[in-house]
Amino acid sequence: MKAKAVFYAIGRLLQIMGVVLLIPLAISLWDERNIHRHDLFTHPESLAFAIAAALSLVIGVILQVACRSGRHVQGTREGFAIVTFGWITLALVGSVPFAVWFLERGGCTVWAAFTDGYFEVMSGFTTTGATILTDIEALPRGLLFWRSLTHWLGGMGIITLALAIFPAMGVAGYQMFRGEVPGPSADRLRPRLAETAKVLWGVYVLLSAAETGLLMLGGMNLFDALCHTFGTMATGGFSTRNASVGAYQSAYIDWVITVFMLLAGTNFLIHYRVLFRRNLSAALNNRELHFYLGTTVVAILLVTAVLYIGGLPDADVSGAQYQFEPRGAPAHAEHVAVEEAKVSTFGGALRYSAFQVVAILTTTGFGTADFDIWPRALGLLLVVLMFWGGCAGSTGGGMKMIRVLIATKAAWRELKKVVRPRLISPIKVGGHAMQEPLVANIVGFVLLFVGLFVICSLLMTLFIPDLTTAVASVAATISNIGPGLSGVGSTQTYAWVPLPGKWVLMLCMLLGRLEIFTVLVVLRPSFWRR
Repeated sequence: MKAKAVFYAIGRLLQIMGVVLLIPLAISLWDERNIHRHDLFTHPESLAFAIAAALSLVIGVILQVACRSGRHVQGTREGFAIVTFGWITLALVGSVPFAVWFLERGGCTVWAAFTDGYFEVMSGFTTTGATILTDIEALPRGLLFWRSLTHWLGGMGIITLALAIFPAMGVAGYQMFRGEVPGPSADRLRPRLAETAKVLWGVYVLLSAAETGLLMLGGMNLFDALCHTFGTMATGGFSTRNASVGAYQSAYIDWVITVFMLLAGTNFLIHYRVLFRRNLSAALNNRELHFYLGTTVVAILLVTAVLYIGGLPDADVSGAQYQFEPRGAPAHAEHVAVEEAKVSTFGGALRYSAFQVVAILTTTGFGTADFDIWPRALGLLLVVLMFWGGCAGSTGGGMKMIRVLIATKAAWRELKKVVRPRLISPIKVGGHAMQEPLVANIVGFVLLFVGLFVICSLLMTLFIPDLTTAVASVAATISNIGPGLSGVGSTQTYAWVPLPGKWVLMLCMLLGRLEIFTVLVVLRPSFWRR
């Protein structure tokens, strides 16, 4: 592996990060000016943003100049190294304002503040949406905006943005693109990779602008509309409110976000072909999209029927679930009564079911209802949907619909071969036969995904006393969702998880966002040999 090639590309990424950090810095300084009139940098997070931006720009320029001779070195290994170490480095720089804010509030060590800051930003960049913040509304607007902006940047991909801005990066461009874009293959729309990156970001910005406008029509101010748009389009789930989207108590806002979550979980190549090429067949003939929408509709109808007909379990049943800081019996009974009222009508059951099913399936993680107190069968269904995720080429996490579809077809074919050993039956999707190496790659990915889920779940049982919580925390982070069940449920946070457990979950976030192979390849000893 050529180290100069890797450092040169990371230097370019740091330059982008330095410029981006100026946006939350400007918001923070604007708020300070309105409060203190003349004194700037009176808040520690403003100074932290300024320091982080300056360091990012200076180090980025130094790396670019010092390693310029290696910028044209091509290679798969360099590409994967840039993606893995680039994400780790950018999250490190982006965590500085949060770490400083945690330290300023007191009550924690430097290591704990750094861990919590890194956790929050890694969760943002990987579009996981798991938070350690117990009072989100207490955050200054600069930090709130930065928290949501990390979602938006990580959703389409920081390196994809770099390829669009710096088309002459010249360092294993396609390997970098393939390592970051979700799905079993990274298709090009244009012959030049930079043009494909610009197209993807163009569609991303267009849909984001549309959702922002619609949310403002529903009563959100520009700041909240932008932050929730960032969380929606990136399928991340960070909100500016403690009660997430449910705080607005608006059916209009719920349905707007539901629709855009569904769009964000769809392959962005389809959006481009439908919106700009007027090619409706790109959607009508796409089997993965059919599978994705079919799964969504069936799950919504099933959850709606169970909630409307059966209602919620008794308060004493849901109250027995593990919580790090459980509510008292009267408070929990009141909470259950509120949640019961939400789904007491068919319209209400459909609204909240649709929102939560789409939020979980697309791995967005927003909340309008406490699904952790729904019947346990529905909790299990939602966990299964966590693993499935959105479509390839979307901003959704999980294993991706196309992989689930092909792995299911491969398993069915092997079952038929038990009876007919000489059967030759190529796996077809949309009438096209899949190449066997790609099928093997997908089956291998699914096995690795499940295997890592089991290993990390076992590790988390060392730090979390409740088995359901330990398993759900890994499922929610490796699938880039955020909320899980029980101790990390939809109304809980990850603040109480011990520090070693947070580092395990951060690794899960990175593995899930970079599609496992990218990270594991870099961790192999043979990767570093010449």
